[in-house]
Amino acid sequence: MSPTKARCGLFVVALAAMLFGSPAGAQNLDQGKPPAKLFAEGCASCHRSARGLAKGRFRLSLYLFLQKHYVSGSSSAWALSSYLESIDSAKRVAAKPAPKGASRSSMRPPAPVPAR
Repeated sequence: MSPTKARCGLFVVALAAMLFGSPAGAQNLDQGKPPAKLFAEGCASCHRSARGLAKGRFRLSLYLFLQKHYVSGSSSAWALSSYLESIDSAKRVAAKPAPKGASRSSMRPPAPVPAR
């Protein structure tokens, strides 16, 4: 076999491997992990607590930020953003003390107008 035919055969084999070979897919390392574990593994080194991280942010913007910078998949980013928002919403609900009883002063009708 001549060197030209060998190179041509090698080229055909390489071309077939590129066309018909399976593409290497990226592995989602965060898939299946609960959001609390995602926070513990990826965020706890810089943030002491999850409280306040979602404060004043929309869930969609938080999701996009996490997906771009911190987690390896969109489902993990959505789970983590939902987790952070739930932590902050639970804090807001707990911070507002429930009224023990309705204040009667705010429920009174206006005072009658004295007659002249």
